[in-house]
Amino acid sequence: MKDLATAMVFLKARLREDEAAARAVKPGKDEGVAGLQARVLADVKAKRRLVAWVEANFGTTWKANAEDQGLPFWQKTIVELIADVPEYFRSPVIYGLLTAYEDHPDFQPEWKLIDDEPEYEPVDYEKRR
Repeated sequence: MKDLATAMVFLKARLREDEAAARAVKPGKDEGVAGLQARVLADVKAKRRLVAWVEANFGTTWKANAEDQGLPFWQKTIVELIADVPEYFRSPVIYGLLTAYEDHPDFQPEWKLIDDEPEYEPVDYEKRR
C-alpha cells in the first residue's frame, strides 16, 4: 500500500533541496545558467502548487463560501465538483512528480508508477496491410 503522507514529505524535501541548489548557483555573465536557474525555480514553484492541491483541495473554501457568494446553481455545482475530487484521483499527481527522484536513496519502490497500459496491438485493419 502506498503511503501518500510519507511520499509528500519526501517530495517536499526534494523540492527544498532543488530550490536551495538553484539559489546557490551564481550565474555571473552566463545567461544559460541564469535561464536554467530560473526554470528550476519555476519548476519547484509549479510542483508546490500541485502538492498544495493534493494536500488541501483548493475548492473546499469555495464550497464553503458558495452559498454566501450568491452564485447561480450551475456555478455552485461546478464548485462542488472541484471540491469533491477525492484524494484517490489527486494522489497520482504526487507519484508522477516523484518519478524524477527514483535514483534518490530514500525513494521507496512502492512509489514507482506502474504502467497499466497494454502493449500496442495493431487493430485488425492494420494487420491486413
